[in-house]
Amino acid sequence: MQHIFSKLKNKEFEALIFDFGAVIINIDYNLTKSVFEKYGIENFDLLFSKAKQNNLFDNFEKGLISNDKFRTELRKITQTNISDFKIDRAWNSMILDLPKERLKLLEKLKRDFPLFLLSNTNRIHEKAFTTYIERIYGWNNFSNLFQKIYFSHHIHMRKPDSEIFELLLNENNLRPEHTLFIDDSPQHIEGAQKVGLVTIHKTDNLDICDLFSIK
Repeated sequence: MQHIFSKLKNKEFEALIFDFGAVIINIDYNLTKSVFEKYGIENFDLLFSKAKQNNLFDNFEKGLISNDKFRTELRKITQTNISDFKIDRAWNSMILDLPKERLKLLEKLKRDFPLFLLSNTNRIHEKAFTTYIERIYGWNNFSNLFQKIYFSHHIHMRKPDSEIFELLLNENNLRPEHTLFIDDSPQHIEGAQKVGLVTIHKTDNLDICDLFSIK
């Protein structure tokens, strides 16, 4: 990672873009899979996983369908009568905690770089994680760390499509070759590279606090 440290030190980056889930806030897809299986939906990971997902989830993340439509369609494709409450509970079970150390890192990085948050998410998850962050840290304290937050369901685009990266770059007059993007999904990294962004693939055994040597 010396190459990244050097670029940061020499101000070669104009901005930093962070994914949210599994990069800033901890998530565990297996927990959602386990809870859905407990409620009678077998092989949920064939419908939704880190690597791929059914079009239902794509449309939900793009904000093209409502919460009620999402739940109704999920019951149809799984051929179950699972309640709204259980769907939301299982769906949100992947959302874990947000370590304070990562917030401190973002606060330090903000001194020198405009920070952006770019996340594929949805209305149900947004309500869950904003409630959590508000309770622990205060949502405004978190959102103020970023120059702008891009949630897929608000802008009707999602990673890894080029259009979402181009929107962020164009709206903020950023040059991709001088903008760093950090994400945990290989397909999102590949999409970012197609538009010329500098990327770091954050693997499961790597914390973003390990990427930066900032005092």
